[in-house]
Amino acid sequence: MAWFRRNKPKIEGHPNPAEQTVRTEGIFEKCPECDEALYRRELRESFEVCIHCGHHFRLNARKRLEMLFDEGVYEKLDEEVMSSDPLDFVDSKPYKERIKQAKEKSGLPEALVSGKGTVGGHKVFAGAMDMSFIGGSMGSAVGEKITRLVERALKTRGAVVIFSASGGARMQEGTLSLMQMAKISAVLAQLHDAQLPFISVLTDPTTGGVTASFAMLGDVNIAEPKALIGFAGPRVIEQTIRQKLPQGFQRSEFLLEHGMVDMVVDRRELKSEVARLLDFMMNEELGN
Repeated sequence: MAWFRRNKPKIEGHPNPAEQTVRTEGIFEKCPECDEALYRRELRESFEVCIHCGHHFRLNARKRLEMLFDEGVYEKLDEEVMSSDPLDFVDSKPYKERIKQAKEKSGLPEALVSGKGTVGGHKVFAGAMDMSFIGGSMGSAVGEKITRLVERALKTRGAVVIFSASGGARMQEGTLSLMQMAKISAVLAQLHDAQLPFISVLTDPTTGGVTASFAMLGDVNIAEPKALIGFAGPRVIEQTIRQKLPQGFQRSEFLLEHGMVDMVVDRRELKSEVARLLDFMMNEELGN
């Protein structure tokens, strides 16, 4: 009759009866959109998309590439290309220290990870930006990695896919970071002249110099649902023009309605959509 006693017996092997509780840390995650508790395993299986409301959680760069390439297999490229400190920049802390901390926090060598593989059987060179590395900011190393990615596609006649997730150009590198906008845009013009496809995938958030350059230069610009996309933030724009912005301004659906992106695609359907586009764009019989 132990179940009816006020003081239940100690669980055998448990060091402290007061801690006889079920621990759920790391098992569930709360959706910020609908407040539903999500089972972590189900969330991983749905590519970090809420199964109740479709909210897209932010995804790290390596997972994006695994999600894109056939069988999740790809060859890593240019892992040795990393940020330096050309200006000996110091704000609240030295830039070199920020780089070191970013590497430790993200587990990545740089704010962009690139790789080569196949998507739907097509040769693809892809890059993915990661917000956990200094806000996904674009410095000289990111610009060089994207440029090399496109140059490889030019040499071997492959397609380019880039996932953008960035706060913009990296302020600690000054003008050198701004130069990457022109550098990447120039090599993408060569890709266009070679009639090779560039698919740009804009994720939450894509802002600043990244939006003002390569992120909007895709032959097809795809956005994830409800992603924040723009150059300056909504608050800055409101203060500048002194007007209230429309509801949903700078979100994917608003940009689609106004012709700034070509389609909004659920992450769970993105790989098949990219493969479908490449079936058409890489078709030699159509003059590619």
